[in-house]
Amino acid sequence: MADQSLPEAPAPGTAPARTETAPADKGISRRRLLGTAGATGVVLGAAGAAVGYTTAPSEAAAPLTSLGTGRAMFHGKHQPGITDGLQARGHLVAFDLTAGTGRKEAAALLRRWSETARRLMAGEPSPHDDTDVARDAGPSSLTLTFGFGHSFFSRTGLEKQRPAALDPLPEFSSDHLDKNRSNGDLWVQIGANDALVAFHALRAIQKDTGSAARVRWQMNGFNRSPGATAHPMTARNLMGQIDGTRNPKPSEADFDQRIFVPEKGEPAWMANGSYAVVRRIRMLLDDWEKLSVKAQEDVIGRRKSDGAALSGGTETTAMDLDKTDAKGNLLVPINAHARITRPDQNGGAAMLRRPFSFHDGIDADGTPDAGLLFICWQADPLRGFVPVQRKLDRGDALSKFIRHESSGLFAVPGGAAEGEYVGQKLLEG
Repeated sequence: MADQSLPEAPAPGTAPARTETAPADKGISRRRLLGTAGATGVVLGAAGAAVGYTTAPSEAAAPLTSLGTGRAMFHGKHQPGITDGLQARGHLVAFDLTAGTGRKEAAALLRRWSETARRLMAGEPSPHDDTDVARDAGPSSLTLTFGFGHSFFSRTGLEKQRPAALDPLPEFSSDHLDKNRSNGDLWVQIGANDALVAFHALRAIQKDTGSAARVRWQMNGFNRSPGATAHPMTARNLMGQIDGTRNPKPSEADFDQRIFVPEKGEPAWMANGSYAVVRRIRMLLDDWEKLSVKAQEDVIGRRKSDGAALSGGTETTAMDLDKTDAKGNLLVPINAHARITRPDQNGGAAMLRRPFSFHDGIDADGTPDAGLLFICWQADPLRGFVPVQRKLDRGDALSKFIRHESSGLFAVPGGAAEGEYVGQKLLEG
C-alpha cells in the first residue's frame, strides 16, 4: 500500500472545549473529586491549557494540579475522545466476541463498559472490584471511546444494520499489514493525561469484558504532556516535525458535515457518530535521521523549526503551491507530503487526525520499533481517508520513511444520553 498521510493533531484552540477544571483542594482524593470537578465552570481549550505542577515537602499533602482535575464528559451528542485535545497517554484495544456471545451478551457488555467509562471519567472508582491503581489521581481528562468493526454485525445477527461505510478498506500497494493486529469486532480508545489513570481504565475495561470477548490486539501510545511547553502549540511527531497545522477546525462551517454522520443519516443508529480509521505506522527513523534538515523539509513541504510552509510565512500561512525560487524550481516540491495531503488537492477530502506516537522497544539490530498510531475521524471513510491514501499511494516523498503495519476501520456511534449506554440504538433498536 502507498503510505498515507501522517496524521495531524488538533491545532491549539481548535477543538471544542469538553474539559472542566476544578480548583485544587489540599489532600483531595480521586473519590472526593466528583464533588468538586467542574465546580468553577472553568473551561480548557483544545491544547489542554498550560498547567503548573506543585512541589510540596514529603510530609505535606500536595494538592491536585489542573492536569489532574481536568474532566471530559461521558454523556453528550458525540462520544468523547474525538474532538478533545491530544492526551499524554493512550491505549487502543480491539476485542473479538467469543463463541456463544450474541446480540444480548454484546448489549450487556456495552452497558457495563459505558457505566465503567462514565464513572472513571468522573473520577470515581470502577463499579466492579476497583484495583485502586488511580486512587490518588483526578480524572486527568480521561476519555473512553467505543466502536464496532465489520465482523461484529455478522457475529450478532445485525448484518442489516451494518453501514455501507464500514465496507473493508481497499488494499494499498505499500501495505505490510499484520492481520493479527488489524480489525476486530469491537474497538476501545482510551486517553488520559496521566499514565496510571489511562492504565487503570484499560484494566477496568478488560475485566468488564469477562467471558463475552477476548483481546485481539492492544497498542500503547503517548503525546507531549499538556503544560510541557511555554505556551500551547501544535504537537511534534517522532520525526521531529510539527504535525497538525491543517487539521479541520470545529469553527469551520462544514466541520460537522465532514467528521460526523448527520442526525438523519443512514443507518439511524449512527446519527452523530463517526468512522475511525486506525493504522499503526512505523517510522523508519534511522533512515530519516540520516537526511539533512533541508532534505527532511523537502519531503514534508514545511520548515522543521516552526512548521511554516516552504513557500513562506508562518505555520498558519496558506501554502502557495505555485511559488518558485530564483531558478524556477517549486519551493514546495511536487511530491511533498504536505502538498499531496491538502484537501484542495484531493477533491475536498478531509479527516480529523488525532494520533498517538508509539515506541515498542528496539529490535535486535538496534532499529527502534517506533512511529505513529494514526487515528482519523470522518463521516465517510470512502470520502475522507481512502481518496487521500490513494493519492499518497501514487508518489508521496514520505513513503520511503514509513511503513503501515496494521489497519482497522470502526463505526463509532454518537454519544450516549443520560441513562443510556453506547450503541443502545443499534443493540436494542
